[in-house]
This record gives sequence, C-alpha cells and structure tokens, in this order.
Amino acid sequence: MSLKPAFLAHLATLDLESGRLLVAVSGGPDSVALLDLLVLCRDDARLDLAVAHVDHGIHPESGAVADRVRALAAHHRLPFLARALRLGASTSETRAREARYAALEEMRAEASAELIATAHHADDQAETVLMRTLAGTGPAGLAAMASRHGRVVRPLLPFRREALARHLEDRGLAAWNDPANRDTRHLRSWVRQELLPLLEARDPEVTSRLCRVAEAASAERGAWDAVLQGWPGLDLRVEAGAVSLDSKALEAADPILARALVMAAARRCGLVLGPRRGARVLDALLHAPSGSWVPLGGSWRAEAAFGRLRLARAPDAAPPALPLTGQSGEAVWGRWRIAWRRAPAPPDQARTGSSAWFDPTDLGLRGWRPGDRVRPLGGPGRRLVVRCLQDARVPRSLRAGWPVIEHAGTIVWLPQVCRSDFLVPRAGADAVRIDAEPA
Repeated sequence: MSLKPAFLAHLATLDLESGRLLVAVSGGPDSVALLDLLVLCRDDARLDLAVAHVDHGIHPESGAVADRVRALAAHHRLPFLARALRLGASTSETRAREARYAALEEMRAEASAELIATAHHADDQAETVLMRTLAGTGPAGLAAMASRHGRVVRPLLPFRREALARHLEDRGLAAWNDPANRDTRHLRSWVRQELLPLLEARDPEVTSRLCRVAEAASAERGAWDAVLQGWPGLDLRVEAGAVSLDSKALEAADPILARALVMAAARRCGLVLGPRRGARVLDALLHAPSGSWVPLGGSWRAEAAFGRLRLARAPDAAPPALPLTGQSGEAVWGRWRIAWRRAPAPPDQARTGSSAWFDPTDLGLRGWRPGDRVRPLGGPGRRLVVRCLQDARVPRSLRAGWPVIEHAGTIVWLPQVCRSDFLVPRAGADAVRIDAEPA
C-alpha cells in the first residue's frame, strides 16, 4: 500500500509556509524516505525543496555518504548544501546533535528556507519518551518531539520505521545504515536494539502506547502555555534566549502552581526546568534584591531583575570593539544589530531612544566597562553608566553585552538608555544616524 496518500494528508495539517523547505538528509533510510515522499508530494503540496547534509566526520565512510546524498539531490534537481564538521569518533551524542542543528540552521539561512524538515518518526518518538522516563523527566518532558517546533518540522512523526522501510523497498531506493545506530554503548541505540524489543515481546503495542503518552503530555504543555498567556498579572515576556515573569503575581499564587508556571515559562525559551530546580529558583529569588541570581546548569541562570523573575542564558562577554566607518554600514554585535548612515539631524533627540544622530566624526562601538561615565543629554553632571543601566531596568545579565558608542574615549550614547550631550548636531545638519536594536 502506498504511503503517499497518508503522508500528503499529514502534510496538510502542518501548515507549511509557501517558502522553501530545507530537507535534512543524513543518507540513512529514514531521511532518504522523507526526501522521496516530499518529492512525490511537492506538486500537490506546492513545496519548494532544498537538500542539506551534515557530515559529522565521525565515521570513516562519511565522505562517501555525503557524495551519495549530493547525487540524490542532483537526481531530483534540487539545490544541495553541505557542512563537514570533523567532530571525531569520540564525540558524544549530545555534542553531535548540537553541532548538527547549528549547521542545519546555518544552511537554512543560506538557502533562504523557512523551515528545516527532519526524518524523526513514531519509533524515534517512543525511544525519546523511554529515554526521558529513564532520566527522570517531569510530565512536560514526556511530550518528547513536536511535529513543529521553532524552525524544525517533522513530517514523519506519525509513521513507523517499518512503513518507511517498505516504502524504500517498493521504490527501489538504497540507503546507508550507520553502524553507530547498532552500537549499544549509545543510550538511544541500547533503547532501540535491546530495551524496546524486550518490551514489545511482552506488549506488541508498546510503541503506540508510548506515542500516546507523548500526545497526552504535549496537550498538557499546550494547556500550560495558554495559562501563561492568561494568568492575571503574570506579564509573560519572551526574548531571544530568555523569559521573565512578574514576581508579585508568582508570590500571590499557590507555591505548587507558581512552580508549574515557572517551569512552563522556562520551556518557552528552550530551558528544561524540573520541579526541584523550579522550587529552588522560587525559594532563592522571589524575595531577593534585584541582581541576585542562581545557576541552573549549563549556560542557564535565573535572576531577580526589577520586580521580575528572569530565566536566561548566562551573560556573554562583550564582542570586540568595532569602528563605525564609512558613509553607511550594518553589523551584528553580540545580541544587537547596529546600522549607521548619513542623514539630516532632527530638531530634538530622545535620551532613551533606539536611534541617535551625531556630528560627523570617528565613532566606535564597544561594551560597557566598570567605571564608565556619561554626561546625559539635558541632565546635570556625569553619571556612572551602571547607574544609567539600572535606572533603565536593564537586567544584570545583559549589561556586559550592552553597546556603548564613543568618540575618542568619550561615551556619546547607550542605545535605549542614555544619549549624551556631546556631538549633538543642529537641526537639519548633515549627521551620522545610528540605529540600534536587539537582534
């Protein structure tokens, strides 16, 4: 029986954008089946496809596999992108996965694609639920993989591995079987090769049941997302790599409910926060002074910030200083996008705006340094930059990477925080306009 009708019907539920879809093809059976099904359905589903391959550099045959994927893309007359990572045989599963997704995101941007399609299927979902159960995950973690999450879409999630294998056989397609998938030293391989077969010998429906667990947990996660949006006074704010909640609203809630809200908020920025760490965050920070923080493992931390509880990645060091040269230009500096050009100066400038105009001269961009001072536009004397950042309610974790615009050592602007009274052009004069927004 052809898999195409069921696959096409499922594609219709994913609300794929009309833009390009980047298909991640490892060369293994699942991804080869995914590419073939997408090619079969591209006219009906109006898909614009491109192929991406990541060569981890772990297996000695990986170069030959990359060549086969390139040939497969050429056979279908599809654009092909590749990255060679050279990770080495000792690389962990976690490190390989992180590097793979980073490379896929780079290629997605390069290909001007809207989404990345991966070949995860129902058996992968069941394995993930089992692995997370063994790791002691909370209920939300049992939701495992979503059909769509961020830039990633998983069109094969309802389908079993054996159905994909039959599709390849029916279509006469060959694929590479990675020996690592049979190496039980890796947790997923052990679950796949030994644990799941043992459970299926007792209950042949165990994979379907595990997938139903994931569906139920996913529905519960969706409910908590709705609660986050509607809870009175919670004021959920989601940024790039961070999320924050109103502390008073959390104080007013039942402690168990407050913990659940914090855990649900953490998931919105990609942080998995279990019940114990959720409780520790509330105990340590709910009544703590602004600037207090606790580590959450990895690169994550929680902090009290001006009446809010904020979960974010640890602060980045400021990027290297950057001269703003030429008549115009644009740069991504840390978490900021900076653009400059010549433009007539307005009659007035906002002290806390995202745009500022300067007399034409040499200007540079750098990070904040302890002891920095600025003379505010329309204000008395010189103020410590850290005081200006505090007055603007900039969380401590963001201050190190906050941009500072200077001329010959004199600070002239802190975007969104403080414009100085130096190099202010008269109205209508030729000036350097700088726009600064978080990237």
